[in-house]
Amino acid sequence: MFLGRFHIVIFREKRGTPRKFQLPGWMLMLLGLFLALLLIGNVILLKDFAINGSLEKSLNLTEKSAHEQKSQLLNLSQKLFTLQKDVTRIRDFDSKLRVMINLEQENIMSVAPRGGPGQDMAKGYLPLYRQELLARKMNEFLRQLSVEARMEEVRQQEIIQRLRANRDVLEATPSIWPAGGWITSGFGWRVSPFTGRREFHKGLDIAGPSGTPIYAPSRGVVAFIERDPAYGLILNLTHGSGLVTRFAHLSRVNVKVGQIVQRGELMAYIGDSGRSTGPHLHYEVRISGIPVNPMRYILN
Repeated sequence: MFLGRFHIVIFREKRGTPRKFQLPGWMLMLLGLFLALLLIGNVILLKDFAINGSLEKSLNLTEKSAHEQKSQLLNLSQKLFTLQKDVTRIRDFDSKLRVMINLEQENIMSVAPRGGPGQDMAKGYLPLYRQELLARKMNEFLRQLSVEARMEEVRQQEIIQRLRANRDVLEATPSIWPAGGWITSGFGWRVSPFTGRREFHKGLDIAGPSGTPIYAPSRGVVAFIERDPAYGLILNLTHGSGLVTRFAHLSRVNVKVGQIVQRGELMAYIGDSGRSTGPHLHYEVRISGIPVNPMRYILN
C-alpha cells in the first residue's frame, strides 16, 4: 500500500485547471523521514544551545570569581610585603638599641620568603599558574612571621631589662638628630671639596639655612667652646664613658662651658664659620677620641 503511487491534486481558486502530480510511495516515505530527522535535529540543537548558554553563564561566573580571588591575592601579597618591610625596620631598630646598650648582637633569621613578592605582583600581574605558588609562599611567610614575632617578643624583653639597668647610659647616648636639614656628606671616605683629593670625613654634614637651631642629641656637659681655622666655631659635649659629640661651623651658641644640657635642649645655631662651602652643621661622635658613624646611634 505505502509503496504504491500517490496522486496529489492542486486546485486553483475559482478558475484555472487543477494540476495533478504522481509520487511514488517510497519518495513520500523519504520525505517524511527527512522531516522527522529535521525535527529531531532542531530539538537536539535547541537542547545544546540551552546547555551551552548555561555553561557560558557558569564560565562567566567562574572567571569573575577567579578575577576577584586574584585581586585579593595581589592585595594580600602587597600587605605582606609592607609587613615584611616593617619587620625589617623593627629588626634594624633592635640592632641599634643593642649597639647603644652594649647588648650582644644576634643572628636573626629573615622572615621574607625566598624571592619576595616579585616584579609581577608589583605590576599587578599574576598568571593563573602562579596563584597556587603565591598562596603557598604567603602561608610560609605567615608561619615564619609568627615564629619571628615570638622571638622578637623575647628579644624586646631582654632589651627592656637592660634599658632599665642602664637608664643613665641611655640618657647620655646621642640618639636624635641634632638639627633639621639634609645630609650633604656622610661619614667615611669622600673627595674633598677643597683639595679634590680623597679624604676621610669624620662626621655628618647637615645642611640648613643659617640660624637653624641645633639641639643636644642627649644629656651631656659642655666641655669647651672655641674657634678653629677649619671647623670655625666649635662646641663639644661630653657624655661619659669616653663618648663625645662635636658641633662645628656654628654661627653662635646658646650655652656656656660646664653647663649640663638635656636631650632636645637648644644649644647653638647653624652657621658658615671656618672652612665651609655653605651653611651647615658638621656633627661628629667620638668614642675615646676615635670618630664613629653618628648614624649608628640615631634612632628617629
